[in-house]
Amino acid sequence: MPLTPDQEKIARRFRAQADGCGALGSPLYAEVLGRAADDVLSGGPVWDLVAPHASDPGGSMLALRVMGATHRLALTGEAPELAAHYPSAGGDGQLAPAWRAWSTLVSERPDAVAPLLTQGVQTNEVGRAAALLGGFLLVARETGLPLRLLEVGTSAGLNLRWDLFGYRCGDVRWGPEGGGVQLGDPFSGPKAPILEPAQVAIAERAGCDINPLDPTTADGRLTLLSFVWADQLPRFRNLAAACDLAAACPVDIERSSGDAWLSSQLAVARPGVATVTFHSVMLQYLEAEVRDRLLATIAQAGAAAGADAPLAWLRMEPESTLASDMEVRLVTWPGGRDRRLATTHPHGAWVRWDV
Repeated sequence: MPLTPDQEKIARRFRAQADGCGALGSPLYAEVLGRAADDVLSGGPVWDLVAPHASDPGGSMLALRVMGATHRLALTGEAPELAAHYPSAGGDGQLAPAWRAWSTLVSERPDAVAPLLTQGVQTNEVGRAAALLGGFLLVARETGLPLRLLEVGTSAGLNLRWDLFGYRCGDVRWGPEGGGVQLGDPFSGPKAPILEPAQVAIAERAGCDINPLDPTTADGRLTLLSFVWADQLPRFRNLAAACDLAAACPVDIERSSGDAWLSSQLAVARPGVATVTFHSVMLQYLEAEVRDRLLATIAQAGAAAGADAPLAWLRMEPESTLASDMEVRLVTWPGGRDRRLATTHPHGAWVRWDV
């Protein structure tokens, strides 16, 4: 039978995601998604599974939803044959056997996978804290004030606890050593962030998300872990450790659109603290009207900021719509000084500091 436009579209998206996973260090997901794209074109079981979602927008990332659903079954023990080849579940990481187990799961148990595809992709990549760290420390150093942290699109709020993670830049360490979240030494290039002050006072932590997850619950934790690529164990282990930290450091996460939430948070100045509103890989998912309102809110609050109640806007976002690398920028008020701080890998695996 001739290919349908939907088959071609979905196969193209799966193949693009396979290429992206391969470029970002996941040969396992590159293998499975590449073969899944072929199956879609042949009208096989993968196509049968995803055909009801053929009209889903590209931004809903169907390929990663499928991978998250199957990974979840491996983690819960409901797909032991797949778990045997998924390193996150103690498996061997072999590519061809993983594909066979994955395709068998999709073919023989679509009823177990299909209901999980309604879960939107929820990533809370704690590695991005390494890219944002220098910005937080810069604000603390320049203002000498405790930080009020406001994260837009926070998912489970794990990066609101960035000061509880461990970092290293050459021989210099920042944060707790041993155990917990350890982000290693991702800093590359001739420059490096100044890891001072050694400690930062946090006055407040708050965030919003249109679908926040609670990392202190079994289901919230499992959902977050299921969307980490199964052959990237450092990411997986750091996320699990960040979920453990969440129970010891409660954070208020509100279910809300970012523009409405931030407008209420910035409506009244807070003297005695430096307010830092931040986000990472979030703007691209907002509708244009929401994004415009969000940016206008930040600009308006910045114009009203004073030396006793400064405002900072720290973000990690793609350099352009076609770029795979991310850019870290910081704007501070009063004054509106805009600085490009760094470029970074989407998961924070490397950070090239600019200032």
